Amino acid sequence: MDRDFSETLELNLAIVGGGRACRYFLELLQENSFPYVSINIVGVCDINPEAEGLLLARKLGIPTTGDYMNIINLPDLTGVIELTNDHGVLVDLIRHRPKGVWVLEHNIGRLLRNLFSLDRKLKAKDDEVALERMISDILLHRSNDRIALLDPEFRILDANDGYLKAVGKSREEAVGKQCYQIVYGFDMPCPDLQRSMKCPMLETLRTGENTRVVHELVSDAGETAYCSLEAYPVKGRSGEVVRVIEIRRDIPDELPSLWEQRLQELKTDMEKVIQEDRMLSLGKLSASCAHEINNPIQGLLTFSHLIRAMLEEKEVPAAEDLEHFRHFITLMCGELERCGNIVTGLLSFAREAPMEAREVDLNEALQSVIALARHHMELQEIRLELDLRPGVLAVRGDVHHLQQCFLNLIFNSIEAMPGGGRLCVATSLDGESRCAVVMIRDTGCGMDRNVLDRIFDPFYTTKPDGKGTGLGLSIVYGIVKGHSGHIHVESSPGKGSSVTLTFPVL
Repeated sequence: MDRDFSETLELNLAIVGGGRACRYFLELLQENSFPYVSINIVGVCDINPEAEGLLLARKLGIPTTGDYMNIINLPDLTGVIELTNDHGVLVDLIRHRPKGVWVLEHNIGRLLRNLFSLDRKLKAKDDEVALERMISDILLHRSNDRIALLDPEFRILDANDGYLKAVGKSREEAVGKQCYQIVYGFDMPCPDLQRSMKCPMLETLRTGENTRVVHELVSDAGETAYCSLEAYPVKGRSGEVVRVIEIRRDIPDELPSLWEQRLQELKTDMEKVIQEDRMLSLGKLSASCAHEINNPIQGLLTFSHLIRAMLEEKEVPAAEDLEHFRHFITLMCGELERCGNIVTGLLSFAREAPMEAREVDLNEALQSVIALARHHMELQEIRLELDLRPGVLAVRGDVHHLQQCFLNLIFNSIEAMPGGGRLCVATSLDGESRCAVVMIRDTGCGMDRNVLDRIFDPFYTTKPDGKGTGLGLSIVYGIVKGHSGHIHVESSPGKGSSVTLTFPVL
């Protein structure tokens, strides 16, 4: 006849052997309760009155004895657990046990202890799972963000109220449906219908990492809104993504305008950096330009003193003297124009002007820079080879920024040849790509691969402290990219460097 499990089974057990195993068994019974089974320890026996299990039994109010014959004769006894590991004691217990009383030897007792221990661990795990479920429930359903739990097939397994409210669906309507169907009304994943709408879940399934994208949504009224989507993977034992948590957040309307404002601030900061770098370059030019201007000024003074002396000797100059005066004045005008050109070039280069995109002749921009740097090259015994393409080589850009770009590259070449050398500046037109090409090549010290890989990094420099900021080439890179151009550098230690710039022509 089947037992009715609505009733509780009561077991009255005695323990023979009051050592460590007994103490452990008693502790397990104190910590655990078993449905449908009531276990009562009615006695504990051990010949050692100080055995730890025996002491615990006394503390718990369980009768104790030193003679196991007293144990097996207890009334209403169901069974005896033998924990002495003594075969003789086990045989004696089996021989003298009353009818209906069973005896469990120590190995079975060890099995019971293991079962109790396993049960305790399972309960601990159940508690952990319950706690984690409670935490996940709080995170999911109490969060102000729009959160959904998805499987790898894009099905919504769960979603919080914020998500359901945003998509305008009830829980019954959303759970079990694909997210792209519920949110956008699509019949397939977002990228398949609109390539501009990247799916964070696809990337998370592919990489197993967190992914974030921004969707641009246009309403029927033509209003644009932005939404941030983040996908977080939930992985199984083998590391595969078994679930994806998707979090949706609205990007405030004012945020795009803040981005534009910040972008404008960065552009302004870049303009200031370029202007400061231009001032540093101007400082490098000032000494050589002052020396170059000083020579014609000395010539002008000499001619002036000579003319005055000739006029003081004769009240009326002869025809031969007038011819000399004409020659002197012609030379003086030429020297004055030369000084004026140098000063005009320096002033133009130093002028702070907003970036203005217009038609620029690269040949003319290069010539203006070379005019300023030519004397600097002569002082360092650098021979200039100029090979400019005939005619106008027009690009669209800002002349001041392009001049700054060329001057930085020329100065780098000059500084790479402290003992003199050869500098080649050439321009050409690539008819196939419709690009203007500017090439600046020197015979300087060159660079190894480690330096070459970092030359465009801001603040990276191989110069000693106080000799450079490390911004020059990063500014060159920014100017070239700002003009839709490309820059390519080749260099080898001891063999010089070659920089090639390409710009789309008008």
